[in-house]
Amino acid sequence: MQVIHHPVETLHTALVSRSRGLADCYNKYTKQERRLLEEGLHPGGPGSLFHPITVHSGSDWIPVHPEEPQDFQSFYEDPNRKTPTTRHSTIYIQTIGSFGEAGAQTEQYVEWLREYCQAFFYGLAVKSLPPVTVAETGCSFRVNNNSYNLQILTGDLLRFLEKRKPKDAFCIVGITMFDLYPKDSWNFVFRQASLTMGMGVFSFARYDDNFYTSSYAGRLEKRFQPTRGDYSVFEGYYTPPITSTLLLRSCKTMTHEIGHMFGMWHCQWVNCVMQGSNHLEESDRRPMNLCPICLRKLQSSVGFKIAMRYKALLHWMEEDQSGAVGPEKATSSQSVSHFPKPTHAFDTTRLWLRRCLDILGNDPL
Repeated sequence: MQVIHHPVETLHTALVSRSRGLADCYNKYTKQERRLLEEGLHPGGPGSLFHPITVHSGSDWIPVHPEEPQDFQSFYEDPNRKTPTTRHSTIYIQTIGSFGEAGAQTEQYVEWLREYCQAFFYGLAVKSLPPVTVAETGCSFRVNNNSYNLQILTGDLLRFLEKRKPKDAFCIVGITMFDLYPKDSWNFVFRQASLTMGMGVFSFARYDDNFYTSSYAGRLEKRFQPTRGDYSVFEGYYTPPITSTLLLRSCKTMTHEIGHMFGMWHCQWVNCVMQGSNHLEESDRRPMNLCPICLRKLQSSVGFKIAMRYKALLHWMEEDQSGAVGPEKATSSQSVSHFPKPTHAFDTTRLWLRRCLDILGNDPL
């Protein structure tokens, strides 16, 4: 295992920048906020909130995809990055196909994702569009020759999302429990996006714990070949059960990919949700949180108070587990039944947020 260490001076420059103007902006953070952000200058130290990135094998993201690191100044001065405006300030979620056996539970799962994204991108509205079937997208599909599961074509889905994108959207993301492929020569992709157009589509199909086993329930007969345009094959097709682990992985993927919509590159500084991942085991090693450098990038784009954002995330993890809801849920575009939210997989993040809020405890809001 390789541990990636950066000198304190390098991390400080990546966070604050060499620009006097950006350094002055940094100094406008409160004393408590700066203390929290500067915890990231000593990752892995005794009691540290942040940890260095580790590379466990040659198949991990960093060895396979060498990239230039993006510090705060590079992010801020990037002419191509997108920033929400008063006219384009809403994140839209479009579900594609079934998300579970029970319709009501499917709606609740999507609502949990929406609420988590609204807390993560605190200050922006996050709305769910009415769900669509695979047939409504008109996309091409196939059976994978290796895993024998149904897959849908990402390019067709992106063209569908382009037509569905509301005028006030900062971005629109399509989510599905069906596996994806970008072209015939590829085995699969987890996701595909057009960052310039603020669109992306992500699949959670391979987050099923049994996907890579012979017992995976989504495997079809090896000789089965669906008829082009016959979308009836998707009716009753297997989708993963909604578990705490699936919810955590889904929240992590959505926030990572939407983070790219803001112009954030893969993080190479400190252990962070914006790290790249080549496989599920590596993705599971990523934390739910942003490192201080990426947190400053997002905060400069949206303008939230750090403590308020952490409180919103903590509330999402700790709110009434029985499924009772408050009046704030009226922001959703759907009326849903309510099931207990399975958040035990978030326990590590919950404790981490409480430690952060202890540092920010006396911060004026």
